[in-house]
Amino acid sequence: MNNNIKIFAGNSNIPLAEEIASHLGMTLGQGYATTFSNGETRVNIEETVRGCDVYIVQSLSNPVDHHIMELLIMMDAVRRASAGRITAVIPYFAYARQDRKTRPREPISAKLLANLITVAGANRVITMDLHAGQIQGFFDIPVDPLQASPILAEYIKNNLNLDNSVVVSPDVGGVARARAFASRLHLPIAIIDKRRPAPNELEVMYIVGDVKGKTCIVIDDMIDTGGTLVKGADALLEEGAIEVYACATHPVFSGNAIENIKKSHIKKVIVTNTILLDKEQLCDKIEVLSVAKLFAEAIDRIHNNRSVSELFV
Repeated sequence: MNNNIKIFAGNSNIPLAEEIASHLGMTLGQGYATTFSNGETRVNIEETVRGCDVYIVQSLSNPVDHHIMELLIMMDAVRRASAGRITAVIPYFAYARQDRKTRPREPISAKLLANLITVAGANRVITMDLHAGQIQGFFDIPVDPLQASPILAEYIKNNLNLDNSVVVSPDVGGVARARAFASRLHLPIAIIDKRRPAPNELEVMYIVGDVKGKTCIVIDDMIDTGGTLVKGADALLEEGAIEVYACATHPVFSGNAIENIKKSHIKKVIVTNTILLDKEQLCDKIEVLSVAKLFAEAIDRIHNNRSVSELFV
């Protein structure tokens, strides 16, 4: 890599940023974000970025709003320091589930966040597995939505016997994702159809497809509290599945997610490192795969004006 490219990192996922830089034969730029005593974010960029191709790596994980402010202020800092081009590398994009109005007087927070990132100075965004694909269109700048499915599928191929397996979508909305994942593995799909019989009554889950006597691989973009995933696994086992695995790109793991997973009948949960997990969040059931090489390849292609779309195949 030449000296005209710089990679900086916010505080949300420094290990991933360091790994991305390492794949590019680089080290992270000298810049950091701290907090003033009054809680405001302070940013220092301690090397020149004038005319440089600058990449700022920041997952918008918990504490979400604090990490958003770090990203925005870092972009503003390098923009005011005359960076040539600024790319926000956002492995996990927050507020993605607030992509439309579902009731009167609701915000569309994902669109607001897209506006903030653009106004702060981003010329481009690299992200991964947006919860809602239309968020790409919320930006008026180029967005490269990378996919973790090749990495997850490779792990599944190398570690599971796929002779009697089926890919499962945890809901109707995830069918396209499950179909694409199943195509990589040359497997059939099934769907968990969730319905609420009446207000305030528990969801009833119906399984669409044949799972009896099969190994089920549930695929989703994220795992939040894990409650729905655990219920879905129980429903699959009740329908005759012999074991259940889960794959997801983003390990949000809020609330009692880890306890829910530990107590569940799920054999293993395979996630990526788009979100940095604490040691307390790691257990034998959770396998973390790295997406650093994929992000490094995207950065290399963008910096050298080569096609990024080949990475989406």
